[in-house]
Amino acid sequence: MYQVLAIALIFPVLTYKISMATASGDGQFFHDCPPSRCSDGNIETRFPFRLATSLPSCGAPGMELSCSKEADTILLHPILGLCKVTAIDYSGGTLNVIPLEESWTRCPLQKISTTNLSTSVYRLLTPQTGTLVRCSREFKPDKKARVTPGTRDSVVGPISCLSNTSQLMYLMDSGESMSLLPLDCTVVLNGIWLPTLVDPSGYDCRYSVLFNIKAKRIPITLFWSVPNITNICQDCEQKGHPCGFSSQRRQAFCKHQGSRAKVIAATSSAATFVVLLLTAATALYLSLKSKADEEIRLKIEMFLKAYGTSKPTRYTFSEVKKVTRRFRDKLGQGGFGSIYKGRLASGVPVAVKMLENSKSNGEDFINEVATIGRIHHANVVRLLGFCSEGTRRALVYEFMPNESLEKYIFAHESDICRELLAPNKMLEMASGVARGMEYLHQGCNQRILHFDIKPHNILLDYSFNPKISDFGLAKLCSRDESIVTLTAARGTLGYIAPELYSRNFGTISYKSDVYSFGMLVLEMVSGRRNSDPWVENQNEVYIPEWIYEKIITGQELESTRQMAQMEKDIMRKLAIVALWCIQWNPKNRPSAAKVMNMLTGSLPSLTMPPKPFVSSPGHPILQA
Repeated sequence: MYQVLAIALIFPVLTYKISMATASGDGQFFHDCPPSRCSDGNIETRFPFRLATSLPSCGAPGMELSCSKEADTILLHPILGLCKVTAIDYSGGTLNVIPLEESWTRCPLQKISTTNLSTSVYRLLTPQTGTLVRCSREFKPDKKARVTPGTRDSVVGPISCLSNTSQLMYLMDSGESMSLLPLDCTVVLNGIWLPTLVDPSGYDCRYSVLFNIKAKRIPITLFWSVPNITNICQDCEQKGHPCGFSSQRRQAFCKHQGSRAKVIAATSSAATFVVLLLTAATALYLSLKSKADEEIRLKIEMFLKAYGTSKPTRYTFSEVKKVTRRFRDKLGQGGFGSIYKGRLASGVPVAVKMLENSKSNGEDFINEVATIGRIHHANVVRLLGFCSEGTRRALVYEFMPNESLEKYIFAHESDICRELLAPNKMLEMASGVARGMEYLHQGCNQRILHFDIKPHNILLDYSFNPKISDFGLAKLCSRDESIVTLTAARGTLGYIAPELYSRNFGTISYKSDVYSFGMLVLEMVSGRRNSDPWVENQNEVYIPEWIYEKIITGQELESTRQMAQMEKDIMRKLAIVALWCIQWNPKNRPSAAKVMNMLTGSLPSLTMPPKPFVSSPGHPILQA
């Protein structure tokens, strides 16, 4: 991994030096191959062309020009022979030439018929084709049979340089009908390349130019095509930049100013650095993540090996997908992942929590399995199974069809909400949560501290019996251990005990769960969410303080005004018990067992607790 990072740092420097060396080499080309002319005012010759007096590397293969005695620029064409160059269009890739008279005196058609034009750099801009025909006797074509309009000499011959006493050769337009020929004529060669020329009268004289000396000085337009050169050079010229050639890269390039070349080199090296750095960072991240995932996996496997029990059931990930029907029915989002509805092979409905994006290094999974994997209580949700396969972890719980208490205590519209908020049912639910909490604190071999008791984590079964769930933040300790050490606060704001914020308020213990329970009951009594006392917001009513003032002054709670006296007493009892539970000094809070006794006892047996907080505004106790 460190080697990758070293390469990411060194490679851009090398790239920059290579880029600068390349730019320097490109500049050398224009030093060695400056534009040249046969004479002042004549055509400028530059790459891809070169004059014969220049270095061979200054031009593309087959694109050599020369100077005549008259200082004209001359091109030697494989068919046309020596031609005078009258114009070069570098941006369009074309040049205009005029065949010289002396180059046509040596049977040009023989050159055409025997030359392989596929290897030539030059092509005709508008080529035409003809057919070479051999006849045993001379014939004159019927003028009335000519079918190609606007042309002359559809059949030309006999061609003296190709004919003899036994055979006469004729050149025929490929577009003409073969019916023009006598029966003793046969086709020798078809598709012969021919230049398209137009004489001053406007007629196509493609054939007569081959034999008529007067027509030989008609201009012809050629275009050139060289791989890795033509397109690049045309683009350069269109942008106003000269074109050069790199023998190292075997490719043409545009000439830029020196500063531009440096900018390109710097940009290239910077881009390379960014790409390599991102690649190295990604590789490092994936490597560290893979290592961390493997450590978590080994940690969990060691725990499960030490756990050593067949209950709860361990499932494979494929079995979890089958149980949830590939995670089709999502119930919601929990603190550590998504929750899906599923069904076991036995038909039992379950809720499957997939632990996703967890930052707890597997602690949430271990906490859940270790705390509730072996216990079974009417007021604690039951863990039926789990999955730990690679980085995938899942927990399989019994299904709670009526969701959480949070859904009902803050809503008052439906009949079922009003039924659940009836004092008797409210007392029953608070007592159920207290029983579950007391079991966690005292009923197991090890004390289980939940650290996140709140309405969202109180699930309701088919009969609306409350069950404590979500043990991802839980901690195990011995039953005789009264003080718990934590490295960071755990829980949800508004339900976290003061000692979890600061040790100035006391030590962390099972009484921290009692505080959270008290806040939960106050929300049940008021039907409102409690405001966080740690947030200074003068427009927000702090529910515990508001209820305390109502109770201490003997006023009725708003939620009890339409109730019978017995129901009012139940609500008052719930409020007093809750106020005892939220005492800021943990020593003043009752244990879970004491809370159960208080809830089942009579109202007169309860004493009014001391004020559990310092009055607002500003919460002076926070400033102490």
